[in-house]
Amino acid sequence: MNNTNNIKRKIVVIGSGPGGYTAAFRAADLGLDVTLIDKDKNLGGVCLNRGCIPSKAYLHLANVIHEADESKNFGVTFEKPKIDIKKIFKWKNSIVNNLNSGIETLASQRNIKVINGLASFLSANKLSVKDNQNKIININFDYCIVATGSSPSKLNFSANESPNVINSTEALSLNEIPKKMLVIGGGYIGLELGSAFQSFGSRITVAEFSSRLLPMADKDLVNPLFKCLNNKFENIFLSTEVINLKEVKNMVNVEFKNNDIIFQDSFDKVLVSVGRTPNTKFLNLEKAGIKLSERGFIPVNDKMRTITPNIYAIGDIVGDPMLAHKATHEGKVAAENIAGHNSVFDPIAIPSVIYTNPEIAWAGYTESDLRNKKIKYNKGIFPWSASGRAMTNGHAIGKTKILTSEDNSRILGVGISGSNAGELISEAMLAIEMGANIEDISLTIHPHPTLSETFANASEVLTKTITDLYIKS
Repeated sequence: MNNTNNIKRKIVVIGSGPGGYTAAFRAADLGLDVTLIDKDKNLGGVCLNRGCIPSKAYLHLANVIHEADESKNFGVTFEKPKIDIKKIFKWKNSIVNNLNSGIETLASQRNIKVINGLASFLSANKLSVKDNQNKIININFDYCIVATGSSPSKLNFSANESPNVINSTEALSLNEIPKKMLVIGGGYIGLELGSAFQSFGSRITVAEFSSRLLPMADKDLVNPLFKCLNNKFENIFLSTEVINLKEVKNMVNVEFKNNDIIFQDSFDKVLVSVGRTPNTKFLNLEKAGIKLSERGFIPVNDKMRTITPNIYAIGDIVGDPMLAHKATHEGKVAAENIAGHNSVFDPIAIPSVIYTNPEIAWAGYTESDLRNKKIKYNKGIFPWSASGRAMTNGHAIGKTKILTSEDNSRILGVGISGSNAGELISEAMLAIEMGANIEDISLTIHPHPTLSETFANASEVLTKTITDLYIKS
């Protein structure tokens, strides 16, 4: 028998991922009475518990292994690493648990009421939450922020139910290293996890439906990574469709199609990494007067408000790019508007990072974007083969690229391929948001020798003041 309690709160946030807990914390700091609801006991959402953070822990180890292996080219040789996946798993979980505890403490310090359960709308002012003991809690609210995130998309094969056909969440919970793994999808999640497990000893095959890896990024930035992975992975099949999965004797038999050629192979594990789907299924949004877009997202305006004035939505459920840092900024905007401020989500650019080795990062327009929009642009590229710091790090295959308007008055986009690209892109983001031009960058003194000075070097290519390269006039 269900118990029914009635709680009234000013604002309810559904989902405790980066966007959700940021929205809840900001709302509480602005004096609102906040209830935070999440179906999981551990706060932090997919990013902290099953995505961004644990995958970066694995990738850190992958980079350590890679650096140790590469050092033999410079005269230092290490023994082959011994992989203790159970100890790695425990270390990864300790990081996640520490961050979980931190979020719980921050929520407690703000007197935020936390409820673990599955929420669904009863109306535009009322929620029903089924907690972990199947008790029903009805919550009346003045405002609601929906931040339920997304889940890995599935393929329509009967073998989906096999324990050997896994998604990214399950890949990060494996207690043994697969001998042979297929990654379906050549996007950032598949390549990051494929890179990690390859470094741990798995033989990796990637099958990508499009004609190249990471089609959202410029090809010249992806090429160094492709060359690196092509040497490490057993196979990279491009323009290839997976047409069937079948479990045979605890292995997964996979049927591929490339043009008109059909071929097969078998794997211990198959990682399905073909995108993510917004989590709206159990929300009963129609009872709150909200209809989804054709792609399944919740439409919002620049204040993050839905068509129902007292309900806001943020993060993956409102559309691409599905990135944690986008969600956190949207969460602050939603909370501030509910508190009576006039905030809008109107960034000039949102950075993207692929945490492989080498890393790839970009902000603003890509060259593909500009060509598709028929926008004329200039391009300045500084190859890392001319960077003393990149060479001493053994990472000379990278590059830094700046795209500007035709008169060089505005930075349209920046792309970086190489070690720590994800850290370096922040300077580019600041330049774009602040309206800096290439002369502002080139006249800013950067420390030498550093990778960050390649950003200034690329701007000097455009201002024609570069001395670290010889470019014939």
